[in-house]
Amino acid sequence: MTNLHLSLSGSLFQQALIEGDYSPRFFAYYYKQWNNYSMSYHQHNSTEIMYLISGSCVVDVCPRADEEERFKLKRGELIILDANVPHRLIVENGSPCRMLNVEFGFMEYTGVAPSIGKLALQEKALAEWLQVPFSSLVMSDPEEIYHVLKGLVLELDQSGGKGGSMVDLLFCELLLRLSSLRQDQLHTSQQPSQLYVRRSIEFLHQNYDQSIQVKDIAAAVNLHPGYLHRIFKLHTGRTVSDYLNMLRMEKAKMLLGQSDIPIAEIADYVGISSRQYFHLLFKKYTDNTPVEYRNSIERHSWSYEEMDLQ
Repeated sequence: MTNLHLSLSGSLFQQALIEGDYSPRFFAYYYKQWNNYSMSYHQHNSTEIMYLISGSCVVDVCPRADEEERFKLKRGELIILDANVPHRLIVENGSPCRMLNVEFGFMEYTGVAPSIGKLALQEKALAEWLQVPFSSLVMSDPEEIYHVLKGLVLELDQSGGKGGSMVDLLFCELLLRLSSLRQDQLHTSQQPSQLYVRRSIEFLHQNYDQSIQVKDIAAAVNLHPGYLHRIFKLHTGRTVSDYLNMLRMEKAKMLLGQSDIPIAEIADYVGISSRQYFHLLFKKYTDNTPVEYRNSIERHSWSYEEMDLQ
């Protein structure tokens, strides 16, 4: 497809972004503490992200003439405002807030990181997000977006706003995380239990090496342990404990087969304090003892080597 060499508006929702090759262009990026402040309605030809680091505020938006929407934001929430959408910020007296703002548009592809269009071709969530226009969108961040935004602003500060490979890569990550968060948001409104189960599974994969119980997982996803147990079994066909044990045994198999870690230490690597219990679990899930499993892997590797020599 022919590359489009036209200047674009700052909106996220342009077919040219998907059909052509464009990179981000940043107009403003700053931290600001607001206290007892009421802003007049204004608009600008760029997409704006307002991230609330602390406190609370109100953002009024006019998506169409004679229509106003009011959003009350609190710590850890962000609002994305499309280009040329009138909006204003109100911070009430006694409730200061601190924000991180980033405003951006698009320019002809610089060739440093994937263009917006190429990224959308590879990531379905992003492609879908870019084709469903909105005037404003509020999302609650599990602290993933904030870390990317902080890194992006730091790189922009260090480059004097000129960008570079790290800026472009961080912007790509920002778009991917925002579109993924939006997808989660939509799924939550339709199937909240499925999202809780997915987050529980993510927690297990990140913490299987520690001593964790169902109550720890439930606390991490803000659910009652009994409710988590029911929905987890419903969506996975396994109890939480069974899934955790299965995950630990799969990690143990990987370590036994692909590392030289002593068998006596493998239990610690997968979060099981009792070596005897580890041996019993491993036998239950694999029909082998850890020694038998490692020996079988070694025999297979020798037979493959012998085949290669023939």
